[in-house]
Amino acid sequence: MLLVLKRRKAIIQTSKIANRCSLIIMKIIKHISIILLLLTTSITLAQVKFEAKVSKQKLGINERLRIDFEMNKDGDNFNPPNFSNFTVVGGPNQSVSNSWINGVRTYKKTYSYFLAPKKRGNFTIKQATITIDGETYKTLPLNIQVTAAVDKPKDPNDANFIASENIHLVAEVSKTTPYLNEAITVVYKLYVSPTIAVDNWNEIDSPRYNDFWSQNINTQGQKVQNGTYNGKDYRFLILRKAVLYPQKTGKLNIEPLTLDISLRVPSNRRDIFGSLLMTRVNKTVSAGNKTIHVKPLPEAGKPVDFAGAVGDFKLDVIASKRVLDASESFQVKVAVEGNGNLKLFKLPKISLPSSLEVYEPEHKEQVKTNLSGMRGSISDSYTVVPQYKGKYPIPSISFSYFDLKTETYKRLSSDEIIIDVLNGPTNNTTSGTSDGNPISNVKQRVVLNNDQFAFIKTKTDFVSTKSTYFFKTNLFWSLLLSPFLLIPLAIIVRRKKASRDADVYGNRIRKADKLAKKYLSNAKKSLGKKEAFYIALEKALHNYLKARLHIETNDLSKDKINSLLKEKQVDDRVIKDFIAIVKNCELARYTPIDIVTMQEDYDKAAKTISLIDKQAR
Repeated sequence: MLLVLKRRKAIIQTSKIANRCSLIIMKIIKHISIILLLLTTSITLAQVKFEAKVSKQKLGINERLRIDFEMNKDGDNFNPPNFSNFTVVGGPNQSVSNSWINGVRTYKKTYSYFLAPKKRGNFTIKQATITIDGETYKTLPLNIQVTAAVDKPKDPNDANFIASENIHLVAEVSKTTPYLNEAITVVYKLYVSPTIAVDNWNEIDSPRYNDFWSQNINTQGQKVQNGTYNGKDYRFLILRKAVLYPQKTGKLNIEPLTLDISLRVPSNRRDIFGSLLMTRVNKTVSAGNKTIHVKPLPEAGKPVDFAGAVGDFKLDVIASKRVLDASESFQVKVAVEGNGNLKLFKLPKISLPSSLEVYEPEHKEQVKTNLSGMRGSISDSYTVVPQYKGKYPIPSISFSYFDLKTETYKRLSSDEIIIDVLNGPTNNTTSGTSDGNPISNVKQRVVLNNDQFAFIKTKTDFVSTKSTYFFKTNLFWSLLLSPFLLIPLAIIVRRKKASRDADVYGNRIRKADKLAKKYLSNAKKSLGKKEAFYIALEKALHNYLKARLHIETNDLSKDKINSLLKEKQVDDRVIKDFIAIVKNCELARYTPIDIVTMQEDYDKAAKTISLIDKQAR
């Protein structure tokens, strides 16, 4: 019995030891798993991530797409893909997030772009690249589907909806059913509500006038006008004017003008003074396609010699002389004057007797094109030389055109002109009337004489030449001694250069002036063209600040510029002048400006940039 109890006790102790061993093993396994998890996490955190994310993969052609390039470690040489099927309307915007949670650092850097599709279809945004720790990383390509325009929710507080309701680009066509070669006009007007402000616009698609003869009318210096659109008060500006002459019949299409506009719209928030705060948005507006139905000219009553003239014309045939001698020249001018497609048809030819030698005509055009079409005159001037005496008729010339007022064909005819050649040889090969007037012309046989080659020289004026040598000539001694004579000049130039290099203040002034000319070169080329000049001037000022103060474009606010220039110890007066020039650039596009004011703004900008570069530390 005692033996059995001992055995039971031994078994119980053995089981306890086994339980303890199993608990120890489980704890060891638990610690090992924790260690493995920590190692895996640290390895995962050490991996570099560089990826592209889009706000949507399917959008309408009237919507915007946002694409973010994110990385979990800072890198260099970021290269975005070529957005060939999209227009970049915003960006790149850069943001950095850096945080510590439970001792673990989380870093994220993002480059953001805002894109507007150019057309419908399926497109691929290719890879972006960046260099991190010497290694190059690439994003995966993204497939984007662009569909037809979609209806956007009409939120009255949405800035894009407010912009779409208050800005309109309209193409006004004078006539949609013209005849072939009848002038029509297209005027593009931008209507803007008084409640919003336009900062700038860029033309992203120009209208194309296929199957039209076209000419743009200058619209520089146009002022903002007040008008109505859909019964509401608007301000409008004429952006383009064009005169078109259709060159084929049927249905012709005028492609639209499309603008990307940066504007500010009122929000539902107010500042501390109770004024509405403005929200900046970008809006793409289009004038839309215009269809023109071109009517053919009627076949009924069309003259045989009709050359395509359409409009209202007058014909003149004028001879500079009517009485002259043989071998004396005179001019016959055939001119058509009026309003119509003057550059698009040919003038009728004159028919003269063979005894009058006629040269190729000199064509002249004195035509001005405005919104009513072409107006002026075209002419052919013939130089005529009579060979024999007599009286020669210039027959009547006829010219036909289509009159748009009566919608009928009209014919114009000139009077017959008689040219009287008084002195000169008589044409014996022609039969004449009793008063010597030629009634027929027969070509005369050419008789050769024995002196027909007399103009060829048979004697020469050759002169013998003597060999000359270069050695010991004046040129030889000059080239030999010139290096020695240039040594004093080189010494003088070197001393002047050293003196110039030592002039630190003068070099700083010259460097500042050179820098101002570098940034303002494009603006100087555009002097006289208001819009192009002030865009180039504003871009030059921004580029200079970006290079001088090392700031991005989205930081170029007036307060930021003021504070940074004060930090650089630039005078307050110079800072005020610089900000005043920037304001002038923003306002000048919407007000009439003459070239004198533009030259003053250019000189002031050059002087201000030079002063900033000299004063900034």
